[in-house]
Amino acid sequence: MNLRLLLGILIRVFFSLLFAGIFYTVWLAIAMVGIKVDNSALKVILWVSAPIFTAVGFATGIAIFELLPATRKSRFLDVLKWALIGCAIGAGAVWWFGPMLIVFGMFGIGTASVALRQMLLSVRAKKHNIEAANL
Repeated sequence: MNLRLLLGILIRVFFSLLFAGIFYTVWLAIAMVGIKVDNSALKVILWVSAPIFTAVGFATGIAIFELLPATRKSRFLDVLKWALIGCAIGAGAVWWFGPMLIVFGMFGIGTASVALRQMLLSVRAKKHNIEAANL
């Protein structure tokens, strides 16, 4: 893997992580108000929506980066799928230690899933370019 390709992956993951942080902060502001309400159904909805908000942030970061010219374009839902799986696994793995700690699991495994997706796409694109050059 060359340096330019690795730098592109790191920049995409950085944008993704940045927007995940922004979306999680918005969710946290909403949740801090909603959790104080004595309504169990609302609390369940808020806790279940945390990985969704964060995953949408991960996907939005990559989508915004890909608005730049000469960048590989991805479908938003494809990125969201990988981010949502990572955030859900991260939240589920850490939930038992305390609900407020899910942020660490979501950001850790969510970032890893987005980075893995970017690496797989880059390797696949590079392989496709090599095969096309050999024709």
